[in-house]
Amino acid sequence: MKIIVLNCGSSSIKYELVNMPSKEVLAKGLVERIGLRGSAIKHSRNDGFEKKFEGEILDHQQGIEYLLGILISEKYGSLKSMEEIGAVGHRVVHGAEEFSGSVLITNKVIDVLERSSELAPLHNPPNLKGIYAMKQLLPHVPQVGVFDTAFHQTMPPHVFLYGIPYSLYEKYKIRRYGFHGTSHNYVSHRACNILGVDYNQPRIISCHLGNGASVAAIKDGKSYDTSMGMTPTEGLIMGTRSGDLDPGALLFIAEKERTSIGYTRTLLNKFSGMIGISGVSSDMRNIEEAAEKGNERARIALEMFAYRVKKYIGAYAAALGGVDILIFTGGIGENDTETRKRILKDMEFLGIDLDESMMDKRGEEMMLSTEKSKVKVMVIPTQEELMIAQDTFDLVQK
Repeated sequence: MKIIVLNCGSSSIKYELVNMPSKEVLAKGLVERIGLRGSAIKHSRNDGFEKKFEGEILDHQQGIEYLLGILISEKYGSLKSMEEIGAVGHRVVHGAEEFSGSVLITNKVIDVLERSSELAPLHNPPNLKGIYAMKQLLPHVPQVGVFDTAFHQTMPPHVFLYGIPYSLYEKYKIRRYGFHGTSHNYVSHRACNILGVDYNQPRIISCHLGNGASVAAIKDGKSYDTSMGMTPTEGLIMGTRSGDLDPGALLFIAEKERTSIGYTRTLLNKFSGMIGISGVSSDMRNIEEAAEKGNERARIALEMFAYRVKKYIGAYAAALGGVDILIFTGGIGENDTETRKRILKDMEFLGIDLDESMMDKRGEEMMLSTEKSKVKVMVIPTQEELMIAQDTFDLVQK
């Protein structure tokens, strides 16, 4: 079965064409700058062919029409016709409390996603645009929603509730939801497969570190806690997001700067985090380069990022009663060796014994700890698209 996996952002569409159940990625690409100048589609096939298509792309539907045209093109594509498409899998950021797993998309599901949009105003609306476009373009092809929040629906109430009046939870469902669930789910399962252990046994801490970043604590094969909250702003310092912040400080800023709610939201999500602290960039590579040249703010930003990750690892080790597997994934987790070293420095007390010969390697599955280490420290490149394809295939087959 040929499955198209879509990850629709506000001005982009990331896509993959996956052949199931073999999990062979036949083609993938990125539709970028939708509705903006310089719109383009970067497309590649599994035989090494790559091409960039430039032109005006006004909206998500047009972007999806174009990518479908490329996929069935005799010259550039990997399909003979639309009839070969067996299903579409969508990454959907927020499923609120309604979904504890992936679901076939129906009109009822769409209604729930529309209502959930106020919980993820930056993410759910573009996710829905992809669903609506495919519903119109391929009306008879089943669609599946795979939710970032679903994996974390196993968190118990004493973990997911905030210290605010309970009536606000009952009225507005204000609580911690967590995100990056598809990634945490994939890498934790993959780690157990590599180690040959039962997924329900080990205590796992998974660190998804990228421009957006979160840590998850996994116990008895279920998500027990995670650093992101009601929105992706809570938790670790990220590329442009503040992470954990005293709400009193937020009120103080709003009062002093006389800011609106919209401005404050933008401040926390777009101008804070690593770019706000360093004043250099949201990209770790640029910040590290600036730090090497003596930029003190860049150096502090790097130390802050590593410290927050280290603090969450320690907190989750306490919450789990110890840790058996520690995983790094995401663009930073997989490739930024210096950041990993900062995080893992002085962590021997947890039972971590690092293999120094592995510490400068990047971008592949590997073991960073020695055989005698009580805690297995691993790098597992995330495969969210394959996880979405697998869930889509399983549901459609049923």
